[in-house]
Amino acid sequence: MKVLKYLIFILLILIIGGAIYVAVQPNEFTVSRSRTMDAPAAVIYDNVIDYKKWEAWSAWLEKNPNTRLSYPEQTRGVGGSFAWEDDDGPGNIKTIATEENASISQEMQFGEYEPSNVEWSFEPNETGQTHVTWEMKSKNIPFVFKMFSVISGGFDNMIGPDFERGLEKLDSVVVASVNEHGVKIEGIKEYGGGFYLYKTTNANSSNISQKMGENYGGLMSYLMQNNIAMAGMPLTVYHEMNNESDTVIMSNGLPVKEKIDPPKDSDIICGYMPKMKTLKGTFHGNYNYLPMAWNELMTHIETNNLEVSDQKPFEIYTNDPGNFPNPSDWITEIYIPLKE
Repeated sequence: MKVLKYLIFILLILIIGGAIYVAVQPNEFTVSRSRTMDAPAAVIYDNVIDYKKWEAWSAWLEKNPNTRLSYPEQTRGVGGSFAWEDDDGPGNIKTIATEENASISQEMQFGEYEPSNVEWSFEPNETGQTHVTWEMKSKNIPFVFKMFSVISGGFDNMIGPDFERGLEKLDSVVVASVNEHGVKIEGIKEYGGGFYLYKTTNANSSNISQKMGENYGGLMSYLMQNNIAMAGMPLTVYHEMNNESDTVIMSNGLPVKEKIDPPKDSDIICGYMPKMKTLKGTFHGNYNYLPMAWNELMTHIETNNLEVSDQKPFEIYTNDPGNFPNPSDWITEIYIPLKE
């Protein structure tokens, strides 16, 4: 009997000591994880700012697939929120502040406990990647959370792995999104033709984007200086494409309503595209994948015994990448002229 009393006394001492140890733990914590992702900041931001998209990458939902989710009418932007209930009880999160494509501030609450602050930052670098930081902090930790923290070896060990997994999954989601691409062969179509101002240059796969940017920049400056309106979207005419030497000779152009005579000493020329029969393809995706689309169209021509004319093939960029941060949304029309 004395032994039992002694054991109970020791157990009480351990419980009281443990409670005191938990109680004297810091009343605040900060857990932060970062990851550099090969995607534009705007694309990553779009997957975080809308709570309906969290199901695709949340580590908590991955571990607890039976979690019951509920969405209000607004799930995106300031005031957006969603709630959940799992074996640990209810919770909710809401967005309280944003800086578009740069940062998001949120409040996350478990049960009736005081909310924790959640911060996101999206920092693009010169290579087109984005450094993403996900941080959670609180300055008034309830006793029960301190106890879970002690059992788990600290808040960093308790929350950090879920942040790491969430960022890993988010990375895979956004990379898959920006690399999505495909081509639809529209069939034989008539292209209406028209005048266009253009600059011609040669390029290879390593500098073609730079050369195009320089040419379009020069053309846009000329239009603005001379108060000339564009009559369509930018285009590129390919005079020569050599896969063996990885080189192209191309003209980058902007359509105009009528014939224009630039100064004789200018490298800008006004050309005319006649009406013509073409094989048309519509490609969506990053311009880096355009060679795949061209190969599919050329295969279609060979398979269907179509005859290519002497007119040069060309592309038309039907939307502005500046307005569509996700490259998978970029639309390019490809035209290969055919004999009548």
